[in-house]
Amino acid sequence: MSPDAAGPTISLALAIVKTLSLIVGSLITVLAYKAYRRTRQRALGMLAVGFGLVTLGLVLAGTLYELLGVSLGMGILLESLLMLVGFVVIAYSLYVS
Repeated sequence: MSPDAAGPTISLALAIVKTLSLIVGSLITVLAYKAYRRTRQRALGMLAVGFGLVTLGLVLAGTLYELLGVSLGMGILLESLLMLVGFVVIAYSLYVS
């Protein structure tokens, strides 16, 4: 395979992985939210918010780059910040009772 042919293959694979991550992350977020609504436990609500932020962060860089013309570096920085905040919220939700 020539180097030029590898680009579209990697792009397609990345799109598939990002799409699957969005689907699974959204499912986890919805399940955590449903658990929160059923139990009204604050920690489960925060868990849902955390997973929502991480899921949003997973798809943000490519979306900003492709649709809004934001530089790839800036998109990755914003993606990483959202994921960091999401992980902090998840960690906090697991820490509090």
